[in-house]
Amino acid sequence: MDGMWLAPLAPFLMIVGIVWVKSQARLEEKRIAAGVADRGKSDPQQARQIAELQERVQVLERIVTDGGYDLAHKIEALRDERSADARLEATTPRGRV
Repeated sequence: MDGMWLAPLAPFLMIVGIVWVKSQARLEEKRIAAGVADRGKSDPQQARQIAELQERVQVLERIVTDGGYDLAHKIEALRDERSADARLEATTPRGRV
């Protein structure tokens, strides 16, 4: 008999629940519509940045897929060049150039 007080409230609770579900559905539809509308409007600065990034990616793809590109050899050449510069600076007297 403890649940007897809930029986008269059940119709009102159902109405509140239905109204809440309908309002949530309308809100979600508005969110979806706003998202679609935002995607349609393109910011010119954003479009330019996307184009620049696409160009960079294309350049990187060319570098990576180029068969004649020897990355390890070029890195070693840079290391050799740096070590040669360091040896040259060590042997050159500071007073003379």
